[in-house]
Amino acid sequence: MRAFAVAIAVCLSLFLSFVFSLRNRTLSPDTFSSSVCQLSNQPHPRTLRFNQFTVLINGYSESRLPLLQSIAATYSASPLVASVLVLWGNPSTPPLTLAQLAHNLSVSSMGSAAISLVPQASTSLNARFLPRSSIGTRGVLVCDDDVEVDLKTVEFAFRMWRGNPERLIGIFVRSHDIDMRRKEWIYTVHPDKYSIVLTKFMMMKTEYLFKYSCGGGAPMREMRRMVDKMRNCEDILMNFVVAEETNAGPMMVGAKRVRDWGDPRNEDDDGVRLVREVGLSSRRAEHRKRRGDCITEFHRAFGRMPLRYSYAKLVSSVGEQGLCQKGANLVLCDH
Repeated sequence: MRAFAVAIAVCLSLFLSFVFSLRNRTLSPDTFSSSVCQLSNQPHPRTLRFNQFTVLINGYSESRLPLLQSIAATYSASPLVASVLVLWGNPSTPPLTLAQLAHNLSVSSMGSAAISLVPQASTSLNARFLPRSSIGTRGVLVCDDDVEVDLKTVEFAFRMWRGNPERLIGIFVRSHDIDMRRKEWIYTVHPDKYSIVLTKFMMMKTEYLFKYSCGGGAPMREMRRMVDKMRNCEDILMNFVVAEETNAGPMMVGAKRVRDWGDPRNEDDDGVRLVREVGLSSRRAEHRKRRGDCITEFHRAFGRMPLRYSYAKLVSSVGEQGLCQKGANLVLCDH
């Protein structure tokens, strides 16, 4: 028992030293990313597994810790998940809180996938797209800490991605459009088309992390700085990067069950409000305006508009849509 306590103390000490070392760094996000952009630090593509994916969960608010732990544990239960990395982007979180979180995550896995806490050196949203040597899969799922997705939907999305590995796959979609009166781009929702997948749930190939963080030269550096300035729009920029690469829009998958705790349309009760109000999208009108500004500035920096519309929604099954009378009830005919 004493040996176990000593081992725990040593682990906590090492973890706290790591956290303090991150806090003492004054590197800008782009300077920080320069070290991970060395090709020698990247795994060889042939060594990356194609039959599993890595989950990258972005975390920031301590009020969401119970929800974050539950979401991470759920992802770990899937045999298709190789590992779960919780990217903690709040350097002001007390070290003891981080140490406790790291321990709780490490013991909460419900499958063979390990759950690890990765404290970030800054609050930059660009850090969620840093290439990481610990990623051993060809595909990654980038997601938020306030969205619960059922595993059947997660696994269906992965199957769709394996058939379309160059595309972005997601559940939550939005659109770009042009305001002809103001002659500027806007961020909106169309009922019949979309061009942007959100990082609430975004599946893509690992290579795009490198392209986002390390490619594109001066224009991409300018756009990453804009993400830091706006504290927003990293997902839109990733859509620009992938659309530029593929000349194609993203792909939307239908979900069986998704609980979005951060959606501002949630009813106001104490439990929901605590989670919801820490999200950027809770300031809805301002949020849309800022994201429209991002699209305009990204277009200017790119020198063109690479975003492309998609019109389809992928579903896991197609059943009979007709209604038949069975007994006293009208039900779907194939039930």
